[in-house]
Amino acid sequence: MNKNYLSIYAKSFNWAGFFLPKNTYLDCSKLYDFCRTADNIADDQNSLELKNKIFYEFKEAFNKKDQNNSIIKNMWGLIEKFNISPKIIDDLFDGIHSDIKEEVKLNSKKELLIYSYRVAGTVGLMMAKILKVEDKNSLRSAINLGIAMQLTNISRDVIEDEINNRSYINANLETIKSTIFFADKFYDNSFYAMKKIPLSLRFSIIVARRIYRKIGHKIIKIKTFEEYKNSGKIFVNNYEKILETLLSIFDLVKLTTLNNDIIDHNHDLIEEEININERI
Repeated sequence: MNKNYLSIYAKSFNWAGFFLPKNTYLDCSKLYDFCRTADNIADDQNSLELKNKIFYEFKEAFNKKDQNNSIIKNMWGLIEKFNISPKIIDDLFDGIHSDIKEEVKLNSKKELLIYSYRVAGTVGLMMAKILKVEDKNSLRSAINLGIAMQLTNISRDVIEDEINNRSYINANLETIKSTIFFADKFYDNSFYAMKKIPLSLRFSIIVARRIYRKIGHKIIKIKTFEEYKNSGKIFVNNYEKILETLLSIFDLVKLTTLNNDIIDHNHDLIEEEININERI
């Protein structure tokens, strides 16, 4: 599942990345390459035994800071450059490993949130570090953006996930739409973080957030589960990306008037198992 998240995230971010300085974009690309490589282990068409073997070998190589692996070397460079806690990487590994099973089924909102944090909230947090966000409240909001994107992705790919014996939410339109509305809370709570991103980097993330959120809004318009099943991979076309980019200008202006440091980040269930303060 995370590979699909990373794929659509990459498309959204590549569009938005046009507005980033080259060096920052390259650092973000190094992060993406690491996450994609790790996640591909769970999604490749190998036997369960081989997946586990490759996973543990990659994890061990990371922990040993294998300098012969350029992707691992680049990731450790980011960790040191941007003060990224290795605990965040451990969380990402836990999320990926939870997908290396014959059958995956999440049974509660808590399990859904913890999974979404591990495979995507971690990416949002690391991305915020690369974008030089230091405020702890804003780093929590960056986690929310990753979680929101993952919930969007889960809502979009219910049929595909079922084929792969993965059930993150129930396969009916009511649950799918309620998950989109749930994701919207995390999108809303992620907005504050944008204000703490340096101005030269801010617009790119605002655009990526809008484009990804648009996927969920397109799902909301679907009227029947049969229509959902026949809709294929829902995506944001280039015309819609242009429109969302233009609307992002209004978000950028809105941020200049935003003054709200008190946000309910909805992290209570996650923090029953994971100490986020140790990660940010």
